[in-house]
Amino acid sequence: MRRHSLSAIVITKNEADRIEGCLRSIAEIADEIIVLDSGSTDETVEICQRYTDDVTITDWPGFGKQKQRALDKARCDWVLSIDADEALDSDMQQALVTMLDQEDIEHTAYRLPWGVTLYGKTLKYGRSARSVLRLFKREGAKFTLDEVHETVVPVSGSKGELKGLLLHYTHRDYGHGLDKAAQYAWLGSQKYHRKGKKSHGLVLALLRAIWTFFLIYVIRRGFLDGSVGFIVAMTYAQVNFNKYVGLWLLENKR
Repeated sequence: MRRHSLSAIVITKNEADRIEGCLRSIAEIADEIIVLDSGSTDETVEICQRYTDDVTITDWPGFGKQKQRALDKARCDWVLSIDADEALDSDMQQALVTMLDQEDIEHTAYRLPWGVTLYGKTLKYGRSARSVLRLFKREGAKFTLDEVHETVVPVSGSKGELKGLLLHYTHRDYGHGLDKAAQYAWLGSQKYHRKGKKSHGLVLALLRAIWTFFLIYVIRRGFLDGSVGFIVAMTYAQVNFNKYVGLWLLENKR
């Protein structure tokens, strides 16, 4: 028995082709796995039920609210929030086990280095070269209730970084990537509109897109990821452009 227990929370919809890799990577580590599914029509639920009895079918209120629902069901000392298209690599699995077995854990939350994997390549630069806060003490933590790009608000304290990679198989193929980018852009438009953020016009939307490409491809050295790095930088630039165009249209809706 480890000194500290772990809840893993996952939200799903139609992830039958990816969810097993996610669950397999945490099955031997998590003391409980909590899945909230928002109406899958494939075998996602059946696959999840092979790994946990705690599978709940729900409506879809948005990313932040759905993850908060999952967090509300957690009962262990620590929580790992992992997406259906992610998996812990072996180094991160071992680092997590070691952390949970410490008598006094130094931090109250941990960032996990992302290993974004696209078109057969695990990216090391650009926007992929970052860590995401996914591991945190349960008591006192919460999610922001944003429609998209929700974040964890952990209890106060220092944050660490776990070794290894949180592998992220973000796109099944290029078509799926386009669909996902469009969805996130529109959700971002609605989120900004709800919060009262202004677009400041279409010219600025274009300039934001150009800056996004330059930031990811040049400043963050996305060019070192080769042709896939270029595709990723262009995709994020397009998402940012579409997001602010959507916001502009919402502002000028008649």
